[in-house]
Parts: sequence; structure tokens; C-alpha cells
Amino acid sequence: MSLGPGTSDLTPTMIDPPRMPARVATVRRQFDRRAARFAAHDALAREIERRLLDRLDVIRLAPSCIADIGCGAGHSRSLLQARYPGAAWLGIDLSPAMLSLGAAGAGWLARMRSIGAAPHGRVNADAAALPLQERSVDLAFSNLMVHWHPVPHVLFPEFFRVLRPDGLLLFSCFGPDTLKELRAACLQALPHCRPLPFVDMHDLGDMMVASGFAAPVMDVERLQMTYASPADLLREVRALGANPRDDRGIGLPSTRQCHELMAALGARRDADGRIGVTIEVAYGHAWRPQLRVARPRIEEVSIPLAQVQASLRQR
Repeated sequence: MSLGPGTSDLTPTMIDPPRMPARVATVRRQFDRRAARFAAHDALAREIERRLLDRLDVIRLAPSCIADIGCGAGHSRSLLQARYPGAAWLGIDLSPAMLSLGAAGAGWLARMRSIGAAPHGRVNADAAALPLQERSVDLAFSNLMVHWHPVPHVLFPEFFRVLRPDGLLLFSCFGPDTLKELRAACLQALPHCRPLPFVDMHDLGDMMVASGFAAPVMDVERLQMTYASPADLLREVRALGANPRDDRGIGLPSTRQCHELMAALGARRDADGRIGVTIEVAYGHAWRPQLRVARPRIEEVSIPLAQVQASLRQR
């Protein structure tokens, strides 16, 4: 991906932005299906959430309104409002089931404790079409959502639109090396599989620049997760996410292919007998700059030197 005079309506300076052959409706359906078991397998999401929030320690910000985009069950709400007391929190997620899970988890005691606290709410919406007014939030926070959208380059102009001047975008997402060991095993056992692609952090930085953000910063870290068995690994991957690609395999793998996949994963055991996989996490933040006030144009007049000299001689 490069920058230049492109064709996208939302990011006109971007040429050939990365796209995933998938539909938003598929992503929504898959999250709805796994919402009930997500909480039992959310340790990775919570750890990345903690690391993302730690980045706010060195950022001077006093938001009055926070949009938590891709909030899921809303776990980040209490952490964000504890950090910024008095800030309103709005959780936005594509999956109604995930939002309902968060609302159902707030029992009567939690509701009583929230009386008098900062306002909060939840909205079901696509991150590419946020139901917010322009320049209405101070912090757009998004943990592990961007990589699920089929056309991620359309998200950043929308983040920019809803942020106030001097507002902050802070997000995390999976990078290309995520689950590379599982991908290699799948390609070995399931030669026709089409894994979910993840966008490189440099392309994400280009998207922010093309959308008008100032001072974008991207960094990446690689986490190592280990599992006792191939079955444990696959169970957690299924709970955390599915493959929404339109061109993914429709039928179930054969018994032979399943055995080959389990054997390929089992062959990757380390000295302790555990199977390790890499999780590449990209973190990004950027600011919406202040509105620029157009300076009045100064008209210039050019007078030939000969004309000036002739005018002086006539005096």
C-alpha cells in the first residue's frame, strides 16, 4: 500500500488499501455465536487491554467523553472510568450478543453502585458508521477490533470524524505474525485453507496519515502463548475468533486432515512438552489536530520599474 492520489471516497490519498474478502454481516454473526463462551477464553484480550491502557500513563489527556469502539462485553469501561473519573463512556460493538453479555453481567448491586457515577451506555453499530456527531468525543479507544473489519482503511476517517480537535485515538490489533505456527500447520495439513490476513503496522500508520491524523505512532510486540495440547490451542482460537472470509473452505475437514493437523501441531512441542504460538500485537495512537484558521489572502500588485521611474520624472 502506498500514498498518493487514490480513488477511495473516505481516504482519497490512499492507493490500493488492504481489504479482506469478507462481509460485516459475517463478522457480526460469528461474534454473536461465540459470545457466551468468550469470557472463559478472554485472558489474552484482557492482557492486551492492560498493555494498551498502560500507554495512557505517559499521555496527558482529560477526556469528558470516551468512545470504546469494539467494546464487546464492556470490560474496559470500569478501567477507563477509574482512570478518568467523570468521563462519560459509550461502548459500541457490532455484536448485539456481546453487548447483551455486558449488560447482563451488571447485576443489581453493580447498578446500585453506579448511581451517581459518570454516565455510560452501549450502542450496537458498525465501526465504519459510528452513530455519533462530528467532533463529539475526546478519546476513541479500541482494543482488538480493527483487524476484524473487512475494509480497515474506512475506520480511521470515521475515528477522525467523531474526535474533537486535540482528541486521541488509541487502538490495538493483531499483526501479520499472529498464529504463524498454526497457519504453517494448517497449510501443511489443509492445503486449501485460506487464513485470515492481518494488516502490517506500517500500513496502519499510513491509514492514519491519509485520514488526517497528526503525530501517529505505531509500535509492535510479540507475545508467546503456550498450550498443553493441540486441542487446547484450537479450542481457544475458536473462542477468540473465527475466519469470516467469503472464500474460506465451506466443508468440514476430513478425519485424515484433522489427524494431520493435530500431528503437525504436536510436532511443535517444546522441551517442556507445550505448544507455543506467536501473537503479534500492533499498538497505535494519533491526535486529531486543531482546526486551522485560514489566513486572509494578501493581494500582490506588480509594477514595472520603468513605470515607477517615468512617474517620478513627471513630478
